[in-house]
Amino acid sequence: MATILSAQCTDKRVNLVTRELFKRCRSAADYASIPTPELEALIESTGFFRAKARNLKACAAALLERHGGEVPRSMEELTALAGVGRKTANVVLGNAYHLNVGIVVDTHVRRLSQRLGLSHHSDPTKIEADLLPLVPRESWTLFSHWLIWHGRRRCTARKPDCASCELQTLCPASALLPRPERTLPPPLNFGLQP
Repeated sequence: MATILSAQCTDKRVNLVTRELFKRCRSAADYASIPTPELEALIESTGFFRAKARNLKACAAALLERHGGEVPRSMEELTALAGVGRKTANVVLGNAYHLNVGIVVDTHVRRLSQRLGLSHHSDPTKIEADLLPLVPRESWTLFSHWLIWHGRRRCTARKPDCASCELQTLCPASALLPRPERTLPPPLNFGLQP
């Protein structure tokens, strides 16, 4: 449910909202039965709260009807739920079930994949397709976390810290490298260890 709320919203805001939401709704049945105005009031600050409330309730109803109130463990079953796309399904499968089915492509992963020259696409599905062969399957979930951490703490959108960057010698966008030396490493040679 938190991942559904994260669309067009910061993790910080989602964490604030879910603190109260999770006290009120502790099961799929709670989400399915909560009055819509009450749910909307709880999640309003995440933006697009009416659509998100509809998705949360529809997702919960489907979980009850098709899955006995439990979250399924396959990409196909997850993406069939309201408000659940490939990104959300990858988050759930990788983090809750430890299944490396794909790579989460959020704002940070999208931006850094382009900045590092790992993908030239803007569509998350195409970016994920570009990344999958570059990263060992057992590291797919961790790879997303690494890029997200790097994007938040070192390589921010507005002011990347190239001088302190651990990846500056690999980064074709590094402000510190002269143009001729900007080359990409071969696949699977990122120096990242799980």
